[in-house]
Amino acid sequence: MNRAIRVPSETERHLPEPLRLSKLMAARGLCSRREADTYIERGWVRVDGKVVDVPGSKVAPDCRIDLDTAAQREQDDLVTILLNKPVGYVSTQAEHGYQPASVLITADRRYTRPDETRSFSNRHTWNLAVAGRLDIDSTGLLVLTQDGRIARLLIGEHSPVEKEYLVRVEGRLSAQGLELLNHGLSLDGVALKPAQVSWQNRDQLRFVLREGKKRQIRRMCELVGLKVTGLKRVRIGQVKLGDLPPGHWRYLAKDERFS
Repeated sequence: MNRAIRVPSETERHLPEPLRLSKLMAARGLCSRREADTYIERGWVRVDGKVVDVPGSKVAPDCRIDLDTAAQREQDDLVTILLNKPVGYVSTQAEHGYQPASVLITADRRYTRPDETRSFSNRHTWNLAVAGRLDIDSTGLLVLTQDGRIARLLIGEHSPVEKEYLVRVEGRLSAQGLELLNHGLSLDGVALKPAQVSWQNRDQLRFVLREGKKRQIRRMCELVGLKVTGLKRVRIGQVKLGDLPPGHWRYLAKDERFS
């Protein structure tokens, strides 16, 4: 017996491919993919008005997605921490005998702003992800967050958020070298995005980047004949390091936004 083969209609051939719900939620900035899977399993996600509670479900890319108030409350409880990382600490897991910067998140190292009402809890140190690493020999603003939305915003491949650094250097920099630092250099065979690089004073440069390749600034400087002797991150998006003392941390305030 011949098996009939169904030919898709013209309309069906032009329908967009369904996407995994958790991936779409992360792409829209609703949460991280891991958080999305948890919310789906708990029945906290509605797609076009209907609860979807099966992990791995696929949906139309233009669908409406709503989070239950329980998910919103859980997100409100997530913390983001701003740390002024000193030299000698690694951003993530301990390596070569050096401690991760997260060990500095203790009650006695907290810097409290006058308008801060949040109480410190040990649970605020759980599942903190570093959103934008700093080298062991670099200092300044390091973001650690429990919130997948913030992590994605800051370290996603197409993140629009600027990072500003003050970089102390040794060596001579020509006008052409300064132009190359702003645009025209490549690392590992890949062209770098345009940057904003200018002199802060006679031995310090100001870098504003929209990407964060490993040891990027140090390698950029080497390419134009400079040696970096000090590097400090002072701003991520609209959030500034300010007067936060080295080795101390504070909570991201509710009215602060990176973008």
